Amino acid sequence: MIETERCTIQPFEKEDSSDTKKLFVHPEVRKFLGGIREETYKQESLNWMINPCENEFYWVVREKTTKNLIGLVSLDPHHDGDFLEVSYQFLPKWWGKGYASEGVQRVLQYAFTDLKQEKIVAETQTANERSCRLLERVGMQLEHKVIRFGAEQAIYSMKA
Repeated sequence: MIETERCTIQPFEKEDSSDTKKLFVHPEVRKFLGGIREETYKQESLNWMINPCENEFYWVVREKTTKNLIGLVSLDPHHDGDFLEVSYQFLPKWWGKGYASEGVQRVLQYAFTDLKQEKIVAETQTANERSCRLLERVGMQLEHKVIRFGAEQAIYSMKA
């Protein structure tokens, strides 16, 4: 388990599935992530998180005092294949309160310190201004932009 001042960040377990499905069906959360997911996709995603491959890490972020689900953070190979990518989804109830920055920053620290990564990337739609600001707030820098998934994507990175 990884901790921050206000959060616990625990490896995803089967028991987290029902809470996590809230993220897959929330229209605001899914706005820049391909939309609300079908049941088949949700189940496949949950199975991947329960049984990750080598070099894949999926965590559930919970508020320490209440144990309420805040969101998910992951590290897994980026589409380009060279580096691990940090990804995240947080419920809107927790937006704007610093929980995402806190959780993502701690996972980045884990990636560099414990996993000995030289570089971590992140990809988000340029239209997702909140996500771009989050990545910049935790110290990631814009590297370049690409068109992928039918939209302009911003590729951010951070080196150890």
